[in-house]
Amino acid sequence: MSRQGIFYVSMLAAFLSLAGCASGPGGSIYVPAGGTERAPEPPQTTEEKGETQVWRKSEQTESREPEQQRSSKPSYQDAGDALSPAALSLVREADGLLKRGDAQGAIVRLERAQRIAPRSAEVYFKLSEAYVAGNKFGPAEQFTLKGLSLAGNDTRMQRAGWLLLADIRRARGNLAGASQAEERAAAL
Repeated sequence: MSRQGIFYVSMLAAFLSLAGCASGPGGSIYVPAGGTERAPEPPQTTEEKGETQVWRKSEQTESREPEQQRSSKPSYQDAGDALSPAALSLVREADGLLKRGDAQGAIVRLERAQRIAPRSAEVYFKLSEAYVAGNKFGPAEQFTLKGLSLAGNDTRMQRAGWLLLADIRRARGNLAGASQAEERAAAL
C-alpha cells in the first residue's frame, strides 16, 4: 500500500473511533426537536391495597390525559363565536357589495372576516351566500356545511344553515339532498 493510502486508512480509523466516542455509552446524542436536554423524570410509585404500581411519566401523559380530555369536552360547540367589531364591519361591507352585485368583492371581505373570526358560523354562511351569488355552488355548499358544524345549539342559526344548504343543493340539481336539508330545518 502506498503512503497516501496508509494515511487515508489511518485517518478513517481515527475518525471512526472519534465518532464512536461521540455517542458515548448512553446511546445516541440525538435530541428530538422540541425535546429537552434534562434527564428523564424518575418513575413514580403509588401504593394501593398493598400493591406497588410503577408509572413512568410518559405512560401517565399518554394513558391518563386523553381520558380526561374526552370526558370533559363535548364533540360539538354549544354556540358559534360572536363577531368582533372588525369582523362585523367586514360582513356589513360584504352585504353592501352583494347588493350592488359585486360577489368577488364580497368574498374578499368575508375571507378577511373569516380570518378574524374563524369559529363564527355567521361568517361561513355569509361566505356561502357570496359564492352562490358568484355561481360557485361547490364552495358555497362546503362553507355552509362548515357553518353548520359551528352553529352548535343555536337553532335559529342551524335552521338558516339547513335552508341555505337546501337552496344550494337544489341549484346544483341535487333534489334528494335539498329535500333532506329541508327536513333537517323543519325538525328544528
